[in-house]
Formats: sequence, structure tokens, C-alpha cells
Amino acid sequence: VLQKSKEKLLLETEKHARALSESRKKVIEPLVKKIQGLLAELGMPDALLQIGMKEKSMSVDGKDDLLFEFSANKGSTPKPLKDVASGGEFSRVMLSLKYVLAEKKSLPTIIFDEIDTGISGEVAIKVGKMLTEMSSKLQVIAITHLHQIAGKGQTHFYVYKDNSDTKTVSLMRRLDADERIIEVAKMIGGQNPSESAIRSAIEMLENNN
Repeated sequence: VLQKSKEKLLLETEKHARALSESRKKVIEPLVKKIQGLLAELGMPDALLQIGMKEKSMSVDGKDDLLFEFSANKGSTPKPLKDVASGGEFSRVMLSLKYVLAEKKSLPTIIFDEIDTGISGEVAIKVGKMLTEMSSKLQVIAITHLHQIAGKGQTHFYVYKDNSDTKTVSLMRRLDADERIIEVAKMIGGQNPSESAIRSAIEMLENNN
């Protein structure tokens, strides 16, 4: 009896795994197209992303291994993302992927730990806008060192280390409006921000509110 039950369950599992594989095949092309469009907006117009499927042993997520291959430059052959993408490129690919997934799936919170690695200028501004758009659908927590991104937040926490005791601990506190201006100004102009950096921080925060 147990053997028959096992065989029946395995057949059902195989059926569901095949259906899952077919669903994945259908969404890969539009997903890649959407991500490449976002990468172009993020300053990578020649980026090429490919997502392949390879059969694996059955597991809780089906029987497919997804292979992400990437090329940032025109004429280059896509290779495994983890092997060829720089820090900035990888950050932008992951942001684009999570941006698309956030549109399709109801997530309560998403956390970006230094998604701004390797970017600056106009690209950073665009990343900040994307994070703001995502925050209309879910809670976004972004750990950042860029004023273009920090200035987009609704709430700003300052993370720091306390060495006053025998053990160093990391702490955080919520900044009020004046403290936030100073911290954003430090991101713009360094530890001792000038008057122009402070004015820039005030203007940025006023424009983002």
C-alpha cells in the first residue's frame, strides 16, 4: 500500500514539476526583455542577459536549475553572471530583477544592502527613483552611502559603531529633519560639509518630499 501511495505521489509531483517548468519557459523571454530595458535606463544599453534552464534532480522548487549569463559590452559572449559582472553591473542586474519581481509578487519588505555599489551620478539618481517607485507597493529598506539614494527615503536612520565599552557594537538611530540635512551634506561634501554642500542637501530633500 505504501509503495503504491509513493508511486502515485511521485507521478503527481512529476506532473506539477513539468507544469512549473512550462510556466518558467513562458516567462523567461518577457522577463529578460524587461530587465534589459531597465539595464539600458541604468546606463548599460549594450547589456545582454540570458536565462537558461537545465534539468536537475527533483526538489522543493521543481526540477529546473536556472542559469543566468551576462555580457555588459557589445560583441561579448554572455558568461555566468557571477563570473563576469563587476560590482556595479551585478548591483544593477539584481536591482532590475527585484524591481520586476516586486511588480508581480506581493512582498511585505525588501532590503537592499548597498545596491549602489559601483554607481554614481545619473545612474544613482535613476536607482533612487526606482527604489521610490518600488516603495509605493512595499516597504523598501536601503543601506547606502550615496546622497542620491539616501535623499529619496521617507525615513533616515544613521548606523554607527560604539567603541566605548570592551566590545564594539553597531547601533542605529532615527534622524530628525536637521540631522538628516547634515548627514546628506556629509555624503555630498565629506565629514566637514561646506555651506554649499548643506544647501545642496536642503534643496535635494525639499525636492524629494
